[in-house]
Amino acid sequence: MPGRGGAGGGRGGRRGPGGARREREQREFDQKILDLSRVTRVTAGGKRMRFRATLVIGDKKGRVGVGVAKGADVAMSVEKAYRQAKRNVFTIPLKEGTFPHAVSAKYRAAVVLLKPAPAGTGLKAGGAVRVVLEMAGVPNAVSKIMGSGNKLNIARATLVGLRQLKTQTK
Repeated sequence: MPGRGGAGGGRGGRRGPGGARREREQREFDQKILDLSRVTRVTAGGKRMRFRATLVIGDKKGRVGVGVAKGADVAMSVEKAYRQAKRNVFTIPLKEGTFPHAVSAKYRAAVVLLKPAPAGTGLKAGGAVRVVLEMAGVPNAVSKIMGSGNKLNIARATLVGLRQLKTQTK
C-alpha cells in the first residue's frame, strides 16, 4: 500500500523525465493587466483579503476581450480573469486599419468616443481605451474619454462601442 512520503508520492516527489517543471505552453492571446487591486471583505471573524485583476486579452488581429476576477493570490486572480476574458472575446470589424465609422458608447458613467483615423495617424487614445485597442490590433484610431475615470468602466464602454461597429454590406 503506497503511503505518504514515499518516492514520488507527495508534493515534493520526483518530477518527470526532464527533471524540471514543464514550461508554460504558449497562450492563444496576449494579455495585459489593466488593474490589480487588493480588496477586503470584513466579516465577524475579521478581514479577508483577496486580489482583483482586470485583464484585457487580444490577438492583435482584431479579437479582444476583458475579464475581471478575484482570487486568493495575484496569480490565481489573473488566471481566473484570463479564463473569463476568453469567454468574452469578439472580433472587431476593421476597414483599412481603422474603424469603419465613428461611434460613441456609454457604460455607467463612462462615455467613450471612438473615431476612425487615416493610415499613419497611429493610436491616439489614452488609458484603458489604448490598452483595449492595442490588444485588438487597431493601428489607427482617435478616441476621447468623458465622464468617469474608472478604468474598468472605461474598458467596458470601449467594448460596448466596438460591438456597435458595423461593416457596410453590398
